[in-house]
Order: sequence, then C-alpha cells, then structure tokens
Amino acid sequence: MIREREHGALPGLPVAVLLFVVLVALVYSLVVSAPTAPVWQTIATAFLVLFDVLLFTGLFVVNPNEGRVLQFFGDYVSTAKTAGLRWANPLYTKKRISLRVRNFESSRLKVNDHEGNPIEIAAVVVWKVVDTAEAVFHVDDYQNFVKVQSEAAVRNLATSYSYDAHEEGQMSLRGNTADVAEHMKKEIQERLATAGVEVMEARISHLAYAPEIAQAMLQRQQAGAIIAARQRIVEGAVGMVEMALDMLSQRAILELDNERKAAMVSNLLVVLCGESEVHPVINAGTLYN
Repeated sequence: MIREREHGALPGLPVAVLLFVVLVALVYSLVVSAPTAPVWQTIATAFLVLFDVLLFTGLFVVNPNEGRVLQFFGDYVSTAKTAGLRWANPLYTKKRISLRVRNFESSRLKVNDHEGNPIEIAAVVVWKVVDTAEAVFHVDDYQNFVKVQSEAAVRNLATSYSYDAHEEGQMSLRGNTADVAEHMKKEIQERLATAGVEVMEARISHLAYAPEIAQAMLQRQQAGAIIAARQRIVEGAVGMVEMALDMLSQRAILELDNERKAAMVSNLLVVLCGESEVHPVINAGTLYN
C-alpha cells in the first residue's frame, strides 16, 4: 500500500533568484572570455548555462487546496501541498491533484426496495481527496471510481429499506431520512477508502415510486391516511359519547335503561362519525313512541 508522504519541496522564489543570478554570471563570463579562453573552458561554461536553464524547469506552482504528486521515473517520491512557487528536481513528474471539496449527484437509478417495489432514487455525495498517493496509484481514475462506487452503494441501500414504513418502528427511506443518510455515508466511505477519498456528506436527492406503480401506491397512501383519520374520529366520538352519558347520569337529567342507552349511543355515533350533514327529527311524544 502506497501512503502519502508530504514534502513541501524547496521555496521557489529564492531558488529562482539564485538560478537567475548564476545564469547572468555564466552568460557574462561566456561572452567576455570566449575570444581568449581555451576551448574546453568555453564548452564547460556553455554546458553550465544549459544546466542552469534545465534547473529552471524544476519550478512549479502549487495552488491553495491542491497537491502535486512527485514521481521519479515512475517511483513515487512525495506530495507537495504547500501553496506558492516551489522547486523540485527537474526530472520529477508533477501530477496536479485537487484537494477541494467536490460534490457528485448520481443519476436517477431504478431499483427495487426491500419489499420488491420498483422505485427511483438518486443521491448527492460531498467528498474530497485526503490521500493523493492512494487516489493516483490505487485506482485507475479516482473520479470515475467515486461515481461508480457511490451509485453501487445507493443501489444496495435502496434494497435494504422499504420506501414507506407499514409497521410501527420500521425503518423506511421516506420516514427515516437522517438514519438512511448516515448509513449511506458510512457505506460509501467504506467503498472509497482505498481511493484516498473522504466522504463528508451523503443524502438522498430524489425518491419516488417508479411510474408504473406510482398511481397504485398513491391510492395506498391515501387509503392509509383515510383509515388513520377515521380511527381518530371514532376515538373522539366514543370519548364524547362516554362524556355525555356520564354527565346525564351525574346531573340526574334522565334515567335511561340499557336499551335506551344503546339507542342513544348508536344515534350519537352516527351523528359524530357521519360525513353527511345531520338532519334531526323532533319527537313530540314520549321516549317510547
């Protein structure tokens, strides 16, 4: 396993000034002494001028939040991360790697959830390179690696949860977004660790049933909402009937036998639970007519 070795390289400005001064001196010496100096001295001075120019090619710029991976004939040397003008061996290759925070949004993937229902899902992954050596040498193309592995993790995540929770305490993609996002981040990080990438955030950006079952699932959700509303209405109506009977009994307004209580409860429940407008009928006789 190749691990990153940080090396700031030499400060570029002092080296550039020194090389420039040496170059001026060598050129001046070559021009002035060439007519009278021996041939070997002229050749040596010219060689030194060329060598000084070659050393100039070792200068390179490191931008903020950027790294330069230095290699010497294929062998990894180090990574320069200190921003500014730097200098290193001219024979080093200097590959530029961005250390900035980047985000990637997956395409809309069509997968089956835990219950086998086809759904569409997409995610946004926020990531950055933290180990330049692993990013360059452990994978062929780390940016494509992030894309492929993130989409694979999203597919696997979708099969682990149901779209909606149909039982109390059941985890779902729609109802437990924070827990699902944490699970997604952890799984993507495990897949991208070998590429020297840190996942900072991962969240679902699109979630919907597939078009072929969307209408049926919408009706299912509506039915569930209607049942829940009816349950609340019935619970409230029963409480109101109980309260009415208790108040009639406590205040001794009426003395009702079990049969009349049952009739009263039935009428009150019909009134309280019915959807249509109530039309009362006034009884001008006795309770028994």
